Amino acid sequence: MPDASEKAGSDRNAWALDREIVLSRVIAAPRSVVFKAWTDPKHLPLWFGPAGFTVETQEIDIRVGGRWRFVFTAPDGTRYTNRMVFLKVEAPRLLEMDHGSDKDDDPARFRVTVTFDEQSDGKTVLTLRQLHPTKAQRDAGIGFGAVEFGYQTLDKLAKYTAAMA
Repeated sequence: MPDASEKAGSDRNAWALDREIVLSRVIAAPRSVVFKAWTDPKHLPLWFGPAGFTVETQEIDIRVGGRWRFVFTAPDGTRYTNRMVFLKVEAPRLLEMDHGSDKDDDPARFRVTVTFDEQSDGKTVLTLRQLHPTKAQRDAGIGFGAVEFGYQTLDKLAKYTAAMA
C-alpha cells in the first residue's frame, strides 16, 4: 500500500520536482515564429519528434480542448501512438497539454508546459516541462531516452524555425 508521500506525489495538479523533466533551449528565431511552429497544424508535424522518427497525423486541432492524435514511427519501424490534449494556448507565451498514448484514460499520460520567452536580441528561450504521474514513470522515461529525444526534438525545432524566419 502506498504511503502518504506516494499518494501526494500522484496528484497531477501538484508539481513535484521528483516527477519532472525540464528541457530548455535558446532558439535563434523570434518568439512569434517559434510559437507558430508549435501551434500551426501545417508546421507542427513537420519538425516534431526525435531524430529519425516520422510523424503521421490522424487528427490535429490546436486550441483549448483540441487534440493532436499522431503516430511516431521509429527508425526501427516501431510505431508509437500519441495523443496530446491542449489545456492552455496563450499566444505567444504558453502552451499546456496532456500527452500520452492514443487511448482514453491513459494512466501514463503526463502534463507538458511549454513557455516561450523572448530575449532582447530577438531569440527565444523555450522551456519545456514534463510532469509525470509518478517518480517511477519519470525515471523510466529518462531511462528510455526522454531527455535525449527531447533535445533532438528541440534541435529539429531550431532548424525548422531558422528556415521559417
